[in-house]
Amino acid sequence: MIAAIKNNLQRGVQLLNAINESQYIDRSVAPYYSSIGIHMRHILDVFDCIFTGLESRKVDLAARKRNELVESKIDMGLDYFDEIFAKLENVRNENLDVLIEVKDDLGLGVITVNYTLASALIQAHSHAIHHFASIGYIISQLGIELPDDDFGYNPTTPRSKEIDINISI
Repeated sequence: MIAAIKNNLQRGVQLLNAINESQYIDRSVAPYYSSIGIHMRHILDVFDCIFTGLESRKVDLAARKRNELVESKIDMGLDYFDEIFAKLENVRNENLDVLIEVKDDLGLGVITVNYTLASALIQAHSHAIHHFASIGYIISQLGIELPDDDFGYNPTTPRSKEIDINISI
């Protein structure tokens, strides 16, 4: 599981290594006017919340760091990826079935539920894929090439085959 998560997150690193800072902070794409940097910071913040709460077994997903430097500087984003990769390695040999309390605000107030560490990491992984898909939309609007064909795709999502359409006039 850790290898799959790291493999997916590595796609974010590939993208950051392929774009420039002005592309990283560009907030011109409608409808949300969010940047690649904001999405990357948000993805990593969710993982960080898990690791921050791991020792106490109390994870607060609403207590994200929201470091604006990570949103605006590619090198800070890359450093944050490295930090999360190291923390993932640190839990590789942990009991992933350990119970943790996960607290979040779902829009109607804060709730607390029990997860296993594994389920929290799986949720963070799926969340990252979802945001990579949003980033995929942004980069397509900015004319940037996807770092690879799997960027933003959930492995369980069926791929549509390109259809040849012949239009006759």
